[in-house]
Parts: sequence; C-alpha cells; structure tokens
Amino acid sequence: MPDISWLPVIDWGDYSGWGPLTYEYLGRYSRGFMVTLGVTFSTLLVGFFIAIPVAVMRLSRNPLIRVPTFAYMFFFRGTPLIVQLYLFYYGSGQFRPELQNMGIWWFFREPLYVSLLVYLLNTTAYTAEIFRGAIQAVPFGEIEAAKVIGMSSMKRFRRIIFPKAIRIGFPAYTNEVVFLFQAVVIISLVTVMDLFGVARAAQSYSYRIYEPLFFVGIVYLASSYAIFYFMGRVETMMMRHVRDRGDVEAAKALTAKKTFALR
Repeated sequence: MPDISWLPVIDWGDYSGWGPLTYEYLGRYSRGFMVTLGVTFSTLLVGFFIAIPVAVMRLSRNPLIRVPTFAYMFFFRGTPLIVQLYLFYYGSGQFRPELQNMGIWWFFREPLYVSLLVYLLNTTAYTAEIFRGAIQAVPFGEIEAAKVIGMSSMKRFRRIIFPKAIRIGFPAYTNEVVFLFQAVVIISLVTVMDLFGVARAAQSYSYRIYEPLFFVGIVYLASSYAIFYFMGRVETMMMRHVRDRGDVEAAKALTAKKTFALR
C-alpha cells in the first residue's frame, strides 16, 4: 500500500445543510447551466447566419462596404470580451437620458439582453473572419469553371463557393463554438446567474472554494468535449464524399485541419 499521506486533503464537507453541492444547489446549477447553453447557442445560431453576409461584405471591392465591416471586425476581434461586456452594460448607463429618449433604455438596463448583444457581436466577428478566409481558400479553378458554364455570381456563391467554404472553415468554427461556450463564464460579472455565477454564489454562502469550482470545471470539461465530438461527427458527415472517393490528398488535408482545430 503506497504512502499517500503527502497528497493534499480536500474536505468535501457535510452534504446536508448549506453544503455547496446539496440537492438545492444542484437545481441552481442546472438552471445556471441552462442559461450558459441558452446564451451560447442562441448567439451562435444567429451569429452564424449574420456572419456569412458580413464575410462577403468584408471581401467587397467597394470601400464604403469593406471599411466599416473591417472596422467592426477589427474592434471585436482585437479587444477582450470582458471589456466589450463592461463597455456595453456599465458604459450605457452614462448615456441613460439619450437611450431613454430613444426608447431603448429598457434593453440596456437588463444584463441578460446586453450580454446576448455583446456575445452576438463578438461571435459574428470571429465567425465572419473564419468564413472570409474559407471563401478565399476556395480553389480558383472551380469558380472559373462555374463562370465558363454561365453561372451568375449569386448561383456561383450558392452552389460552389458557400458549400466549399463551409467545409473548409468548419474545423476552425468548431473552435469558435467551444471558445464561446467557455467564454460565457464572464457573464456572471454583470449579475447574470450562469453556471459559474451559481458556483460563485455557492462559495459565498458555504465558504468553500474547491467543491463548486471542481464541480463546474467537470461540467465544462465534459460539455466541451461533447461539443468537440458532435462537431467532429458533423465534419465527418460533411467530408464523407472525400473518404468514399479515396482521395488521399484530400484526406491528408482533412487530417491536417482536424489537427489545427484541436490545437
């Protein structure tokens, strides 16, 4: 029997009363987890559909379209998410009279609404940048072939460029999904009770540090790899034609993209 007396001892406490993992707190953790999932996937869903036209606008040759789009993406990709959250939530209070006159103060006084807006703007900027690069990576020969057979620019985008760009950008988009899911932890700093916010409340009531953080860490770890697994399955389905065709070079490219995605 090895001597393990040197290991740190964690007092898991009494699970009755106000322990941080009691049945009552597990219910609060569940509600907080639902808030985390709701903020993550609602902003991802809406942001995905907004990001596609934003990526196209970013590639526009018209500077009146390209420059404002670049400025928006430059700001939201270049500043910390917590700064954006504080700027929109706490900073909006400085302009309360103006926002009241515009009739939109009801929106900016609610932390959940403001958080949804900030996360939407942030993930749209990152997703648009992913698909901007993916659109530029579409083989030029395929676009030229579509032009030769008389496809219009809209039809080329719908049938050639967009499906190819989705497959190229999907591994990087998987990282964005997991990044945003984990980034929702800071939403508790503007008083929204997500999973991490419940853990912080449990710490305050129980004066215990390890149990709530360890529990939340396990939930985030399991959820993150569940997302990786699900997105990997989706990617495999999207690239099934490559595997069936036995295209060795394409398979190598797919493996390289997966490796990049997991870094």
